[in-house]
Amino acid sequence: MSAFTTRPELCGTFGAVSSTHWLGTTVAMAVLEKGGNAFDAAAACGFVLQIVEPHLNGPGGDVPIIAKSASADEPVVICGQGPSPALATIERYHAIGLDMVPGTGLLPAVVPGAFDAWMLLLRDFGTLPLEEILSYAIGYAERGFPLLARAVSSIIPVADLFRDEWPSSAQVWLPGGAVPRHDRLFTTPGIAETYRRLLTEAKSVGGDRIAQIEAARKAFYGGFVAEAIDRFYSSEVLFDTTGRRNGGLLRGDDLAGWSASIEKTVSRDFAGLTIHKTGPWGQGPVMLQQLALLSQFDIAAMDPLGAEFAHTIIESAKLAFADREAFYGDPSASDIPLDLLISDEYARERAKLIGPDASLELRASHLDGASERLAKIAARAGSEEPVGPGGGEVTFAPVPAIEGDTVHLDVTDRFGNMVSATPSGGWLQSSPAIPGLGFSISTRGQMFWLDEGLPSSLRPKTRPRTTLSPSLIMKQGAPWLAIGTPGGDQQDQWPLIVLLRHHLHRYALQRAIDAPMFHAKHWPGSFYPRDYELGRVLMEDRYGKEVIDQMRDRGHKVSVMDPWSLGRVCAVGRRDGLYHAAATPRHMQSYAIAR
Repeated sequence: MSAFTTRPELCGTFGAVSSTHWLGTTVAMAVLEKGGNAFDAAAACGFVLQIVEPHLNGPGGDVPIIAKSASADEPVVICGQGPSPALATIERYHAIGLDMVPGTGLLPAVVPGAFDAWMLLLRDFGTLPLEEILSYAIGYAERGFPLLARAVSSIIPVADLFRDEWPSSAQVWLPGGAVPRHDRLFTTPGIAETYRRLLTEAKSVGGDRIAQIEAARKAFYGGFVAEAIDRFYSSEVLFDTTGRRNGGLLRGDDLAGWSASIEKTVSRDFAGLTIHKTGPWGQGPVMLQQLALLSQFDIAAMDPLGAEFAHTIIESAKLAFADREAFYGDPSASDIPLDLLISDEYARERAKLIGPDASLELRASHLDGASERLAKIAARAGSEEPVGPGGGEVTFAPVPAIEGDTVHLDVTDRFGNMVSATPSGGWLQSSPAIPGLGFSISTRGQMFWLDEGLPSSLRPKTRPRTTLSPSLIMKQGAPWLAIGTPGGDQQDQWPLIVLLRHHLHRYALQRAIDAPMFHAKHWPGSFYPRDYELGRVLMEDRYGKEVIDQMRDRGHKVSVMDPWSLGRVCAVGRRDGLYHAAATPRHMQSYAIAR
């Protein structure tokens, strides 16, 4: 394997952007060019990605954002993960014969958090008027955008469902009753009208920027948007993953009683860096646990394209993700020993389990309750079944799994700001479009367990343990790297590999992203039907026979994947007075800009 890269690593002195769609990236740079800062650019990009990647996120979705302001010492997390409805209880699901939250339909809906998170980012960190930020998304929704082939591939399997069971979705996604064609102009006028109406209500309070943002938040969560969601979810009974028709639990009061929040990050040091992640309501601390474990090994001395490197990372991931299952959840509802889990003391003890051969069991922590919790989860999840390529969140059970599930964006600017965000949810194929709004609601509730006594057990008004996991990394007190990826349970696997190659092995950022990728599927998946396979590792075939055979000799169950199939990492960095940007070539749509 050579030092081949698919494109140069872009760099400049003005700013840098990377996202999972070229239109989102160019919009973010346009905002920077107009004088906006990184936070303005990120919000504009985020709203555009809702339009141009509707199979991966939408206005009714969720987003965690990590923002580092030049005027602040530390980054913060903006939590745009909405909680479960007040009516959502384990007893209610059991009463209708369910032992797992379905992956589609009305039942798994949670409060849509993305809109309020972007509003909070703009209010506290942005500079531009709301109308300027939303204008790009409205323009593409009204005048059209080129529909991705992968979006069409997400519509095809559910076209009959839309026609027969979800007429509101058919109206949006099957124009004239037919599946749309890719690379043709496609419009979503319902979403454009929703955002125009929000702007009208925002401007009705006068010209003050902050007042307009607050008015838009009120209109969404306590006004016409919440009212439309309440009408639909309280009256409809629709087909879902269970194979029958069910009503919804989400209500307008759930939206009115919630708002996005600003929280401290969770962080730890590694090899001269400080890595900042979300709290354990996301899976972000998994990366910190892996880094703590890897600190017990000389990773820098390993070949970053070799079997020892891959084996050590995979074995550390198995231990960290086992802890995710046993301990992670909304800290407002569970007592989570997070400081201990990311500590050096704990890592030294757990690292003793990593040997030269692959582990073929879920290894619970020695901490109290871990074994019992992990056994309960493993018994409920679907184990020992062959798994697919694993980029995606399965959102309709009888339908083939759709790889790719989320979007990502990173921005840094000339003012010294940096932001990383991973929007997701509200997938067009996972829940019916809301009449009068034109978009779907997040089905993130499928991540709850319907068993008592787990940190991620379903509780009313509680955040699901999401997989969404942006990263913001500091070096010597300054923002150094913003990085992330779509990919569900892979979101703290692929970026970790890129980070290690970039920082320890001095790979240029683009080369670190382009290099062959791998990940494990050893633990229960986060999305319905929660499948996994002990010992399963997926590796791109660019690794070559020698490395793959070495992995198999160690006991890993290796599935050899297509050469450019794993990973969708985006990143921007700041070093040596330059802004750097890189984006994966996989799936042929992510792009980076720097100037």
